[in-house]
Order: sequence, then C-alpha cells, then structure tokens
Amino acid sequence: MPPSMPEPLANVIPVQNSVHVAANLQTFLALDFGMKRTGFAVGNRLLRTAQPQGTIAAEGDARFAKIALQLKEWQPDALVVGIPFHPDGAAHENTLRARRFARQLQGRFKLPVFEVDERYTTTEALAQGARDADAMAACIILEQFLRSIP
Repeated sequence: MPPSMPEPLANVIPVQNSVHVAANLQTFLALDFGMKRTGFAVGNRLLRTAQPQGTIAAEGDARFAKIALQLKEWQPDALVVGIPFHPDGAAHENTLRARRFARQLQGRFKLPVFEVDERYTTTEALAQGARDADAMAACIILEQFLRSIP
C-alpha cells in the first residue's frame, strides 16, 4: 500500500468511500441485506451508538420504495451495508448480492455507501435475545462501523 494511503480499518471493507470521509458525516442508516427481509438501524457518529428500527419484508422495487420511506424519515448522511462472507473470509453468492444491493442503493439514493463485514452479526443478535434479529444485526453492523471512524 502506498505510504500516502491510510491502513484499512478492521472489518470495514474499502469501497468507493473511505471511512475517513465518514468522519465528516453524522447520521447513518445501516442495512442487513437479505433476500426476503432487510433489517435496518440508525445511529450517529457523535454517540457512536445505533438503535434497531425494524425489518423491511419486501423484494425488488418494493424494497427500495420502503427504504426510501426510511431515508425520508431519518435523513441519514450515508448508508452502511453489511456484506456476508464465509467464516474464512471467502466470498460467496450472497456476498455478491449484498455488494450489488450496496451499488443499487448508491445509484438510486445518491448517498455515500459503506460496506462492513457482517460475519456472525445475526448469530450475535440471536445470542443477545433479539426479537428482530435482522434489525439487531443491522444495529451491530452500524455500531461496528461507527467504532471504526477516526
């Protein structure tokens, strides 16, 4: 890595937007993408905490319409998307789907989108006794991201 480039932060996947750009943003909406359900959470950089907000049970354009409603309500500065990997870090089919979803979000809503390695977030949410594991997984993803911002 060239000396002018910062070291990548653990568990935050470098994408089009550097996490250093996130240091200038305040409010984030995180999404735990799933084929049938997408959990979401909101949080802010100042407190470095997030709150689960619910699950969107929709696919395709219906999913994006429901996300648009959440964006209107919460007015985030950026989005955070959990990207799944195998335990050894290898990509799989859902990795590609989640990354495509992240690109679609950026294209549709013109907000910065950050990707976070979301391995074990649903397991952690269930271990915490979450009533809505998808929303709690989104919360865990967002808090992980918020801790990574300088």
